[in-house]
Amino acid sequence: MGFTLIELLVTLSVASILLTMAVPNYRVFVQDSLLITQVNSFFSAMTLAKNEAIKRSSFATICPSTNSAGCAGVTTWSNGWIVFADANNDGTVDAGEEIIHVGSALSGGNTLTSGRQRITFAASGFSLGSNTTFSLCDSRGTSASRALVLNNQGRLRTEVGTGAC
Repeated sequence: MGFTLIELLVTLSVASILLTMAVPNYRVFVQDSLLITQVNSFFSAMTLAKNEAIKRSSFATICPSTNSAGCAGVTTWSNGWIVFADANNDGTVDAGEEIIHVGSALSGGNTLTSGRQRITFAASGFSLGSNTTFSLCDSRGTSASRALVLNNQGRLRTEVGTGAC
């Protein structure tokens, strides 16, 4: 049993219409999924730093890192970060201070920035310093961005479309 030329053309037309609509939506889905995964990963690292400070009754710091061994001293967090027990609260990894977690660099050309070079949590769970916002952006700009907002009490929340890209 075969197909007529008309049936084949109608089938191809319907398939091309469906693909024209599905491919752009799939791209947005993939980009959104990547942003969500990355903001959740960073959120988890921040929560880990806070919890470790409370658990150890000491300071714990999270900072951007390019070598997984020390702080980079920059406000761009896209190349990775580390969480470490910062017993002397100096914001650097010293001998005897444990690196608790290493976060990997972001993929997809996405950027994660903040005005801070590190976040230190006290034994109370409070973050030292002022409130700050971390902006996670991709090629679509501010409208698709994710913002992770940290207040002085150590509370984290996420927002959509409010990042500074």
